[in-house]
Amino acid sequence: MNPSQYTRIVLNERPQKFIDSNTFRQETVPFDLKPGQGQVLVKVTWLSLDPTMRGWLNDTRSYLPPVQIGETMRAGGLGTVIEVGPGSQLKESDTVFGMLGWREYAVVDEKAVRKIIVPPGSQELDFLGPLGITGMTAYFGLNDVGKLKAGETLVVSGAAGAVGSIVCQMGKKQGAKVVAIAGSDEKCQWLEKELGVDKAINYKSPTFRKDFIDAVGYLDVYFDNVGGDILNLALTRLNKGARIAFCGAISDYNSGADENIKGLTAYMNLISQRAKLEGFIVLDYAEKFPEAIKEVAGWLADGSLKRKFHVVHGLDKAPSALPMLFTGENIGKLVIHVSGPDAKL
Repeated sequence: MNPSQYTRIVLNERPQKFIDSNTFRQETVPFDLKPGQGQVLVKVTWLSLDPTMRGWLNDTRSYLPPVQIGETMRAGGLGTVIEVGPGSQLKESDTVFGMLGWREYAVVDEKAVRKIIVPPGSQELDFLGPLGITGMTAYFGLNDVGKLKAGETLVVSGAAGAVGSIVCQMGKKQGAKVVAIAGSDEKCQWLEKELGVDKAINYKSPTFRKDFIDAVGYLDVYFDNVGGDILNLALTRLNKGARIAFCGAISDYNSGADENIKGLTAYMNLISQRAKLEGFIVLDYAEKFPEAIKEVAGWLADGSLKRKFHVVHGLDKAPSALPMLFTGENIGKLVIHVSGPDAKL
């Protein structure tokens, strides 16, 4: 039996800089959800928290339109189909992935979600991690944009995060020297001891610049999740023909519209070293996802790819959990557990 009401979290006001207690608003609304033609009613079980969500809060042009004031906060997630509308090919109890948003229940077009079939050695939650957008970002950013080759030097910023930690492991699989950058000694130890990177560097160390130069020498591929000063430093350490896969810029996501962001100063090295800095959006590779998922699932099954989830319990905790991505409080993939059984982590 469906409830009489349900909870959703909407955008209350656009943050000028950091997300705060006024950014979102929780609403309890009557349960009047009914799937129409080609639609399904989904009970949300898990939600993904990602740095790109900060950009969706700005009223600016991007690869997706901004979330509007009063609109349910956009988020990728997993859910269980509990009712199907006329013409739907999905069935009750199917697990699906899609942009379900910060809410307990959602009516969505069937074409907007994808049925999840869990491969051996994996679990549903992996479709918010290595088998989902996170893993695909690492896979295509490293291979199609970075074009990493065996024997090259790969540097990864935000290396203890969801995408970065997978990139590090893929780099080792491909025979590269991997230097990881993270924000605490604990994260650096995890990267070295658990994920097997060649060297992990704490960017908060007073000797970071020297540590970077000593560990890296010159790099062939830089997988960048943070932008800012670290990107500027990496631009000074390029080998001829180096590639920079520009995935994100966490260091600038919370900058105010009127704030003077310091620009890059070392970009001329792109010319002298015939190097490339390329931004990418993983959704552009959607047609290639099935084959990539198959390969990554094989690594999960044989234990050669490790994943780590940072679980926050309760939809109501989503507004306070999202800023963790920008303060470095999480290790691995940050997710919200909304309902249903917990994961086997």
